[in-house]
Amino acid sequence: MTKTFASAADLEEKKVTFSQISEHAWAYTAEGDPNTGIIIGDDAVLVADTQATPAMAADVIRRIREVTDKPIKYVVLTHYHAVRVLGASAYQPQQILASQDTYDLIVERGEQDKASEIGRFPRLFQNVETVPTGLTWPTMTFNGKMTLWLGKLEVQLLQLGRGHTKGDTVVWLPSEKTLLSGDLVEFDATPYAGDAYFQDWPQTLDNIAALKPRALVPGRGPALLGELQVKAGLECTRDFISDVWNSVKAGADAGRDLRKVYEETFAKLQPKYGSWVIFNHCMPFDVTRAYDEATQYPDPRIWTAERDQQMWQTLEG
Repeated sequence: MTKTFASAADLEEKKVTFSQISEHAWAYTAEGDPNTGIIIGDDAVLVADTQATPAMAADVIRRIREVTDKPIKYVVLTHYHAVRVLGASAYQPQQILASQDTYDLIVERGEQDKASEIGRFPRLFQNVETVPTGLTWPTMTFNGKMTLWLGKLEVQLLQLGRGHTKGDTVVWLPSEKTLLSGDLVEFDATPYAGDAYFQDWPQTLDNIAALKPRALVPGRGPALLGELQVKAGLECTRDFISDVWNSVKAGADAGRDLRKVYEETFAKLQPKYGSWVIFNHCMPFDVTRAYDEATQYPDPRIWTAERDQQMWQTLEG
């Protein structure tokens, strides 16, 4: 029987948790749905990853207002994916910050990604009509590192390497050893790797580990508290990426076609990772990207709504 496309059948509402993870940092999580990280500084608030629509962002804002009335001055886009950025207008920030690489990806493929993701995740784009026409554009970009001061609180935006995308940015509070990772790290949730750099991602995770975070908001899954939980989150993300890559690379090197490699890799990984959120959704995209990288496409190809469907039919039809 053909599997339902992507997350089209995922209609169950998730329970939201809004919790403080260090003196100035909060985590908005929802049982494996996309997370939002919040930094409440001395004079302003920073939000990392906005939710998929302004209507959904309104719930984040409501919870922020339960703990502070400080202005939401900054929105940070950890990467360019629509499900992370299209809610930005709700916050009415003074600045929308992103890496220059993320800006370049929005220019190159933002429109296609928007159409693709809305098709894949109908539940996550609640009230999609509230998204302003066009795309979410950064108002300020950086390369490598940017430092912000929320009063006396230092906040660093860091590019630690490619992984989930080429533009990945983490938000780091050095004084509290607290990190907002975006989708570079997941916990009990399957990493989406359709725009990934499989061979770079493990080193980028090592670069995160070198900061020695004591609290971490992953892209999906519960907030990680304490060095042991953070280590577990980094390790399980690294294991998944490495397991997909090693299986796909071996199949591609042996000359097997994409469908055969997909079937082998799915069967190999399902016992270990099949219980993770969106495993069935991500695997066709992840294996396709890994196969591309192992064969002839060092950089990710653009996903369109049409390509999504064609790929799904090829692998799951």
